[in-house]
Amino acid sequence: MTATLIQRTASAYNYPLLIKNLFFAPVVDNPDQEIVYRDQLRYTYRDLRQRVCRLASALTTLGVKPGDTVAVMDWDSHRYLECFFAVPMLGAVLHTINVRLSAEQILYTIDHAEDDFLLINDEFLPIIEQIKGRIDTVKQYVLLTDLDSPPQTSIPLAGEYEALLVAADATFDFEDFDENTRATTFYTTGTTGMPKGVYFSHRQLVLHTLGNLAALGTPTVQGRFHQQDVYMPLTPMFHVHAWGMPYVATALGVKQVYPGKYAPGPVLQLVVREGVTFSHCVPTIMHMLISHPSFDELDLSHWKVLIGGSALTKAMCRKVLDHGIDVFTGYGMSETCPILTIAHVNREDLEIDDEVNIRCKTGRPIPLVQMRLVDEQMNDVDKDGEQVGEIVVRAPWLTQGYLKDQRNSENLWRGGYLHTGDVANINQQNYVGITDRIKDVIKSGGEWLSSLELEDAIGLHPAVAEVAVIGMLDKKWGERPLALVVPKKDAAPPTPRQLISHISQFIDKGLLSKQAMLLKIKVVDAIDKTSVGKTDKKNLRIKYLS
Repeated sequence: MTATLIQRTASAYNYPLLIKNLFFAPVVDNPDQEIVYRDQLRYTYRDLRQRVCRLASALTTLGVKPGDTVAVMDWDSHRYLECFFAVPMLGAVLHTINVRLSAEQILYTIDHAEDDFLLINDEFLPIIEQIKGRIDTVKQYVLLTDLDSPPQTSIPLAGEYEALLVAADATFDFEDFDENTRATTFYTTGTTGMPKGVYFSHRQLVLHTLGNLAALGTPTVQGRFHQQDVYMPLTPMFHVHAWGMPYVATALGVKQVYPGKYAPGPVLQLVVREGVTFSHCVPTIMHMLISHPSFDELDLSHWKVLIGGSALTKAMCRKVLDHGIDVFTGYGMSETCPILTIAHVNREDLEIDDEVNIRCKTGRPIPLVQMRLVDEQMNDVDKDGEQVGEIVVRAPWLTQGYLKDQRNSENLWRGGYLHTGDVANINQQNYVGITDRIKDVIKSGGEWLSSLELEDAIGLHPAVAEVAVIGMLDKKWGERPLALVVPKKDAAPPTPRQLISHISQFIDKGLLSKQAMLLKIKVVDAIDKTSVGKTDKKNLRIKYLS
């Protein structure tokens, strides 16, 4: 069979998939919609269009040209949103620096990404002052600040953000270029060695946005993100483009609220005052919110929250649902732009336990995602909800590799699929349920124990606030699970006997392996987290097993 190619006429416009084409339509169609920054600033999409053009003009005046890398160190702000568009729309690369990394790791990422320009919030000036003598690539620094009188600094500043915008032209002609041009770079959180750089093109970011518009916009009610919503990110904008949701929100033309630095009280007040209806966060942030004294006093029943980054436990899900919040899971990773699956509930006749089970699953693949669960020989496992395999994927928005790291890039894409390192099962309805990271599986007595399933069960104990399970060496069993338990503040710490009795109920029901009875328990004050709020099991192993 011979394929027939579509021939383009000489006068037809070859429409490239560029970020600018996500930006202009909603600005034109909904110019009076609002962008809100904390309690400090409020402006319209009409203003947003002018500010993005002014930023592009200002950066061009500073010397930014296509192919340059512009780095940003800021909290979640309207400025960051403007950079999400203006920088890549110039043909430059936006490097979103993880401000929670150590000074040495930040220096490494600036050097590795070869940043040419750095936009920096005044809160992070001390970090750059500490390392500035070793920064070789940055030509110009721009100050970002909310203060009327910014602090003094030894860093040579080219200007302050708002002053540069005021002096810049409010119009800018963003030219077309190849849609495969790199748009963004950021770095993984560095739990093993130095952070690794991942990167995405305009085409990939546009297709990721369209895939999420389809996945989130088509449900009837539950978990829907639509044009009447009010959006506020609670995933840092430096981390995987805040899961790409600012692009989705802008493409929809919805009201957007940016909270700055996360603090539970102000965040909850913003949700209520601005009528926020759609957010996303890691479980650590949700735990911070539900632990705040004002949480139980506020009506949050209009709020939809997508949870990712770590497993949503059934205990947390029940508590949040009881408060009227539509909470559900999404899944992805830095290398996948990130969203691959979403756990929507597609039935209304479910018992609450069954509904919680679905909401806590990894979810079903969104449009354009090809997902397989495979064994070590790349054979597909059965769709029986029990057999486990590694999640491997193909989608048009997956990173093509790690920046300047051919060896790890080849390993990431071995066999023509991106290897996630996550172990999961899948059922006949295509709901995926992650059971562990490959490196976190506990191999005990010839069986594989899921640390996530153990954490989920232990987390249902009424005296447990947080829990992390790691594998510890054992002469007889190879490994046995060690549970690090943070007790609730208003409860007595649970005893080992109480927790063993608690999990025995799950073993009796066939929900946990009998090897779970080998559990060791240690009460701790806190669970170590990575810079983006995930449980840092590498550090926990060093701290408690070394």
